[in-house]
Amino acid sequence: MKSKIKNAMVFIALLAFTPMLCLAGDGPSQELYWLNNIWMMVATFLVFIMHLGFAMLETGLTRAKNTVNILFKNTGIIAIGLLTYAFVGFGLMYPGDFNGYFGYCAAALPLTEMFATDAGIGYADGCYSLWTDFLFQGMFAATAATIVSGAVAGRIKLGAFFLFTLVYVGFVYPVLGSWKWGGGWLDAMGFYDFAGSTLVHSVGGWGALAGVLVLGPRIGKYVGGATNAIPGHNMPLVTIGVFLLWLGWFGFNGGSALSADADYTSFVLVTTCLAAASGIVGSGITSALVQKKPDLTMVLNGALAGLVGITAGADVLTPAQAILVGLVTGAVAVFAVIGFDKAKIDDPVGAITVHLVCGIIGTLAVALNPDYSFGVQFLAIISYGVVAFVSALILFTLLKKTIGIRVSEEEEVKGLDISEHSMEAYSGLSS
Repeated sequence: MKSKIKNAMVFIALLAFTPMLCLAGDGPSQELYWLNNIWMMVATFLVFIMHLGFAMLETGLTRAKNTVNILFKNTGIIAIGLLTYAFVGFGLMYPGDFNGYFGYCAAALPLTEMFATDAGIGYADGCYSLWTDFLFQGMFAATAATIVSGAVAGRIKLGAFFLFTLVYVGFVYPVLGSWKWGGGWLDAMGFYDFAGSTLVHSVGGWGALAGVLVLGPRIGKYVGGATNAIPGHNMPLVTIGVFLLWLGWFGFNGGSALSADADYTSFVLVTTCLAAASGIVGSGITSALVQKKPDLTMVLNGALAGLVGITAGADVLTPAQAILVGLVTGAVAVFAVIGFDKAKIDDPVGAITVHLVCGIIGTLAVALNPDYSFGVQFLAIISYGVVAFVSALILFTLLKKTIGIRVSEEEEVKGLDISEHSMEAYSGLSS
């Protein structure tokens, strides 16, 4: 027993103090290989938890009669995301040597490897395994569709949404991701996005905006020029969802270090948390001033706004700059939610605000570090925006003209739990 405790203590010490040999260019040791893989797997587990957070957030901010539908969508997203990423997405996102715009690497995760048990330690210069990288990145891919799910909640057909997810996660997201993370043309220009303010969150946000525009608002949201509030049914679930997302961000940003290096990873986690905290402050003060009351939904989205905002520059911005990013994104989130409502863009959970608007701000904020160009960051935002938005708009339009994407008025009023699933999340709700 004593020897086991001793070994555990040695392992923890190694995990905390092992230098980042891989990134420094030295040959990695077997121990470092283990440590990097273990940390990235822990990070993967945390990112997986984020999907539960998204499910709780979306459920709480919408009507009770759509709860089963929302939970079903978020469950299906994980399945579709991982499977499409295994067969197509991973190879598109990391094609190796290619023209910088579009490529496919059949060796990334070929079918022959799908049945293998040993990928060896030669992957990623021996820093971590193929399997670890795939699973970590696969969790990211699924997030892009989860963002869309919240914005179109309460009125989209289940089948249509899953078909959109299949194409958007399987093909659009990985191609766009390859432009930076796969060594594509934006990477060559010096564009920087550490963990995905643009590559994940804005890509999901552009898809959400396209979906909302094609679908239209929920019944009763905008009547006679007035904006009617349709409050969510469970604020405790919303709060739980946000805190689960914050917890998951330790893996989202911390795992993006791709190393168990203590100094590097802990710095990333500090800037991440400071941005979230200041996002709460920024949104709280702004909502109190603008709405004449402290709004819990605004404050919770403010935390997410700060997290999304810092994701692009978590490792290259100072703690003070991270606080600034959080304050700005938190404040902007309040005005953006109000602005989208005035424009009659119905987003029940504020996904477009948090992920698109704050993702853009965070990507531009990278230029606070003089090593990075504001012009290149701006060019990347425009490039991703055009391709992601147009792709999503085409997908949703095609689905609308073929199988249809919106449930009937009767089904929407009754609730998607009954009309799409013939069950209730809460017993007796429909009686």
